[in-house]
Amino acid sequence: MVNIDISGHGGAPSFRLAQSPDAIALSNDEILRYSRHLIMPEVTLDGQKRLKAAKVLCIGTGALGSPISMYLAAAGVGTLGIVDFDTVDFTNLQRQIAHRTEWVGKPKLDSAEATIKGINPNVNVVKYETMITSDNAFDIMKDYDVIVDGTDNFQTRYLVNDACVLLGKPNVYGSIFRFEGQASVFYAKDGPCYRCLYPEPPPPGLVPSCAEGGVFGVLPGVIGSIQAVEAIKIILSAGKPLIGRLLLFNAMALTFKELKLRKNPECPICGENPTVTALIDYNEFCGVGRGNEIAAAAAAQEITPLELKAKLDRGDDFELIDVREPYEYAIAKIPGAKLIPLSTVPSRLDDFDRNKEIVLHCKSGKRSAQAQHTFIEAGFKNVKNLTGGILRWSDDVDPSVAKY
Repeated sequence: MVNIDISGHGGAPSFRLAQSPDAIALSNDEILRYSRHLIMPEVTLDGQKRLKAAKVLCIGTGALGSPISMYLAAAGVGTLGIVDFDTVDFTNLQRQIAHRTEWVGKPKLDSAEATIKGINPNVNVVKYETMITSDNAFDIMKDYDVIVDGTDNFQTRYLVNDACVLLGKPNVYGSIFRFEGQASVFYAKDGPCYRCLYPEPPPPGLVPSCAEGGVFGVLPGVIGSIQAVEAIKIILSAGKPLIGRLLLFNAMALTFKELKLRKNPECPICGENPTVTALIDYNEFCGVGRGNEIAAAAAAQEITPLELKAKLDRGDDFELIDVREPYEYAIAKIPGAKLIPLSTVPSRLDDFDRNKEIVLHCKSGKRSAQAQHTFIEAGFKNVKNLTGGILRWSDDVDPSVAKY
């Protein structure tokens, strides 16, 4: 349940940096680089010194992390920590602008560092090539002034929120999906936290990932830039931050809407009587373990692309069902597959012969695993899921099938 209030937040909170900006000096080159900041009364030389003294941690260097890290570097943030454990993939390049084609297959941290240093060599880049977890979050986050969340899953969002509340740090939040995005600043000292807005995570599998649902390539540039704006405002103690406000952006309609949020007095971590006083198992909290149990139960009824190819070559009598969307089917398809989008599967169960073998596939195997569970729950006994989906079919059987 969303806690909404009609009252707005006041001016910018006075924010104290761990490192005093009084001891910071700018070189002549830096004065020239930041000259357009220095002549603004909202920034001035003192504000630029605050930016140089600041330490900001950006969790993730992907779609949101790219514009966040690039603009913070350009603005002159002195120390920029970046957390990521992934490598650059071709499918990243449509939206993750910190990375280039020549970096495909290499660590995102190294690619992001090269881009950041190319923008501003004065920035001290600290790399953490790891997944942030309950075991390492405090050690990674404790020395930073502002935390910027550029992640794409609920487990990490709750983890980052809880760690920020317990450490007393502002959490600059953003999320994106398809054509829509959100941004806010969760700072329990002055307003609500992420749990005040979303007390419970959605059921596993209910919200598709960007790999499944897609994301408009320019969208993270908008939301990530807003996150960078908010981080800089916090450092400068300037303007009106998004504390107690949730900004909603729709790229298709090109509209911004705002929800005013209030602190939940019963919030389990920032409320009046907190029950969460340490970091927990966020996979369990978000039901990821339960999803894994379902997957394990269905694992006995999996089929590999090579096994499927053999069945097709033999002319075996079975149903091959593609549970993707029509626009995905238009990009690439397995010959002989019948298109039945996942959302329509429950209403189409009576169309199938319960005594006939069924093979399901999607892009990577996740949605077809959901469809398989639906069939099994309805009493079907012989329903197989194609491991790796059409992507692995392209790798193992037919490279002419386009990957997307």
